Amino acid sequence: MFDTLQDRLQSAFKNLRGKGRLSEADIDAVAREIRVALLDADVAVSVVRDFIARIKERALGAEVSQSLNPAQQVIKIVNDELIQILGGETRRIRYAKNGPTVIMLAGLQGAGKTTLAGKLGLWLKEQGKSPMLVAADLQRPNAVTQLQVVGEQAGVTVYAPQPGNGVGDPVQVATAGLAEARRTLHDVVVVDTAGRLGIDAELMQQAADIRAAVDPDEVLFVIDAMIGQDAVVTAEAFLEGVDFTGVVLTKLDGDARGGAALSVRSITGRPIMFASTGEKLTDFDAFHPDRMAGRILDMGDMLTLIEQAEKAFDAEQAAKDAEKLMGGSFTLDDFLKQMEAISKMGSMSKIMGLIPGMGQYKEQIENFDDREVDKIKAIILSMTPAERDNPKIIDGSRRARISKGSGTQVKDVNGLVDRFFDARKMMQQMAKGGGMPGMPGMPGLPGAGKRAGAKQKPQQKKKGKRVSGNPAKRAAAASGTAPKDEGANAFGFPAQGDQPFELPKELKDLM
Repeated sequence: MFDTLQDRLQSAFKNLRGKGRLSEADIDAVAREIRVALLDADVAVSVVRDFIARIKERALGAEVSQSLNPAQQVIKIVNDELIQILGGETRRIRYAKNGPTVIMLAGLQGAGKTTLAGKLGLWLKEQGKSPMLVAADLQRPNAVTQLQVVGEQAGVTVYAPQPGNGVGDPVQVATAGLAEARRTLHDVVVVDTAGRLGIDAELMQQAADIRAAVDPDEVLFVIDAMIGQDAVVTAEAFLEGVDFTGVVLTKLDGDARGGAALSVRSITGRPIMFASTGEKLTDFDAFHPDRMAGRILDMGDMLTLIEQAEKAFDAEQAAKDAEKLMGGSFTLDDFLKQMEAISKMGSMSKIMGLIPGMGQYKEQIENFDDREVDKIKAIILSMTPAERDNPKIIDGSRRARISKGSGTQVKDVNGLVDRFFDARKMMQQMAKGGGMPGMPGMPGLPGAGKRAGAKQKPQQKKKGKRVSGNPAKRAAAASGTAPKDEGANAFGFPAQGDQPFELPKELKDLM
């Protein structure tokens, strides 16, 4: 969502780099560029005005003039002020000391309240709570059915005594749901309320009546992050008509300019507590202002990446896999498990977006097709257990069978198997301290193999090029018409542009 803003800010900072001292004119110029970038991102004018004033005040002070690296200090100031605009610190749910905690959801129709109720229920369940969802949206067609489906997917209890579609009293349903939660010992109640396509008196009165009836511990205002400047008007109207204790931003994975995220906290004075970043129930988490500011400034979000990896990977199994990889006994079955764990973390573009400095690879990341991952998984799943354990037995007839079973071509199977052996060989050589194959100038990894002073085996002379046993292929090779292997990485991912895509150091360290 913040791609355009990120690009504009990086362009503004680029002009500062390399300067030993920054003049007032330099500060004014970068402040002007930041102002235009924020306004183009639909950030509220009043928020932009205050933000720029604070940046200029700090940037023109001793904090920057006495710094050894003025450009970096300005970037730090912008980061600090972004964190403050977004709320400063992460705001946690305030749970009730006695009885169930009541969380009421409010917002316009289309903001994603019902889906978010399921996401919040699953999140609470993962926190060790016993949530219940209450279907108090009796106006929108099939809203009750939708909540029941979402609740079933999340494995969370749903209280829905009324069919909805205009039938029933939402206030009575909300109070009865709270009583049912007490009876069944659920410790958190999430009340889904009705929305409208626009702000009106009836909507506000109904939401206010529900709030008065159940006396919620938290009222979360659910807002679509893609609605731009309208976010401020809507938030102010709900603040006056219903009041709320926190904000939930939905559709943060959209391609809108994202000004709502930078405006709503400053305008309403209420913290952003949660963010929804996709369609899956797991695409939801607590909102961290410092991490979001880091993403906007292309500093990455390694803490979120590590947290997602910890959820997706079993630490003990990951250690065993690493040992097998370095020992040369890593199999295609092991690789498949790794691929499935990575898939649980989300799309590759989403994972890459959490890594510092990935803004410069934006085009390659956007062009990456996640179906390539599915293709690799399909090829491995079409192999027998024996073939996955020992790919050396995969001859021509087996490769033809695997390609048919996976709906791919034989060359795709060949590419995966060949590159698997190349990668395994490379890891073995690195483990022994021999460096990267084909890169004689690159030393072995420190502490990863032979002790200092140990004799190294003399390098063998290169063997001649392997000749195919297939007469047709041999003839094609001799005439120079044999198809060239397309650039790709060790496991068959396509090369991006003229050069193969190289993972940054942070992701290599994590993996």
